Amino acid sequence: MGDSPLHSILLRPAQYIGADGFVHAVETFGAADGPGLRYVLFTAGCRMRCLYCHNPDSWTMRDGQRETVEEVVEDIGRYAAFYRRTGGLTISGGEPLMQPDFVGEVFRQVKQRFGLHTALDTNGALAGSLPDAWFDPVDLVLLDIKHMDPLKHRALTGIDLQPTLDFARRLDRMGKPVWIRHVLVPGHTDDLLDVEALADFVSALKNVERIEILPFHKMGENKWKELGRKYQLADTPVPTLALIDRVRKQFECRGLPVVA
Repeated sequence: MGDSPLHSILLRPAQYIGADGFVHAVETFGAADGPGLRYVLFTAGCRMRCLYCHNPDSWTMRDGQRETVEEVVEDIGRYAAFYRRTGGLTISGGEPLMQPDFVGEVFRQVKQRFGLHTALDTNGALAGSLPDAWFDPVDLVLLDIKHMDPLKHRALTGIDLQPTLDFARRLDRMGKPVWIRHVLVPGHTDDLLDVEALADFVSALKNVERIEILPFHKMGENKWKELGRKYQLADTPVPTLALIDRVRKQFECRGLPVVA
């Protein structure tokens, strides 16, 4: 059965429904999504279907609560003095670029009104339709590169790799600071040559400040079950310390700073 008209609307990027946005969750003392302690705004909606996703309940717009830009900015403003000293604002997802008008305006107002450090956590796949000026109020991009093999990337995420690589090169041309994030999943993203290819690609960029190796975990497995979806990585182990160390060294030998 095809999607209903309402369902189709809810899956579209937010520019089709105005500058209001769909917010999945908020974390007011986030310590893992950019420098320092941060206000982390998790938007709803994502076109990727990553096998290891720990928030499958954020894939569609209907998984979020509709809020205005002003409502979101006012809430951030309650904590602005604290975040100016300790960190800033990160907008994550889901995939924030599913809602470019909403997210872009939140960034613009937060930068203009409060002067906070801002970070965008994205897979970059939808960035091609946005002008460079959209990223002016963004101080840092946390760019998730899921896999360097195009076929494996599609099998892992459901979409093509190339737009993410194009965005990474574009950020380099723009001189926008980037942290590269890579989820390490045994049997899926840990192949020696695949990691070598990723390290080679990243080392050619001049704007990468650090690499974050994110070890696979199963904390979202129950969400898959609650949603009636098959979790294909139920038998996948978490990466060993030896594997994490091997991957870390593959980046470090190219002079890249690594956090794992």
